[in-house]
Amino acid sequence: MLAMLQARQLACLRGERRLFRQLDLTVHMGELWRIVGANGMGKTSLLRQLCGLRHLDAGDLFWQGQALAHERDAFHAGLLYLGHAPALNELLSPLENLHFACRAAGDEVSRSACEAALARMGLSRPMHLPCKLLSQGQRRRVGLARLLLASGRPLWVLDEPFTALDAAAVADLAALLDAHCGAGGAVIFTSHQDVIFQTSLKLLNVEDFAS
Repeated sequence: MLAMLQARQLACLRGERRLFRQLDLTVHMGELWRIVGANGMGKTSLLRQLCGLRHLDAGDLFWQGQALAHERDAFHAGLLYLGHAPALNELLSPLENLHFACRAAGDEVSRSACEAALARMGLSRPMHLPCKLLSQGQRRRVGLARLLLASGRPLWVLDEPFTALDAAAVADLAALLDAHCGAGGAVIFTSHQDVIFQTSLKLLNVEDFAS
């Protein structure tokens, strides 16, 4: 089976310290990967390397069997990355933030679709309030609403997506990730929480590749 994303012999340096080396990862359609390891061992750095947002100190990346260097446009069109901190403008509303994020990524999504996504995330009432008035959990859900508008992007890379969510929101997000994998997508994520999924969960521990 052709891999969606493949990493070969990756290494990552932080100053003079090597976080990991000779790290291999192969992600296929329908797979759900959790990246684990102690704080400071390079989980976020690995995610950013996989997304092309951080320099590779060694190794290579491949998208659908082709070297990423030759497939960057196709790769970025098929990728959705959500970092640990929601990238929100505090003065704008959830609706304005979500609509802007979609358009900035090149996704032509209507305001009504954004409204529906926010409502699905339980944000109907604060949808038009400035984000500075929202709780941490509400801000997290504004960012996660992007997932409901990204079915055309098969690879989701998520850094601590379950942070600040209550039990019901955690279950809803787990079901959303399950559905994405069931439709042929793939998810790579980090989390300090143990979450129950229907999809078989694969693990990669960055500490296994520490120097």
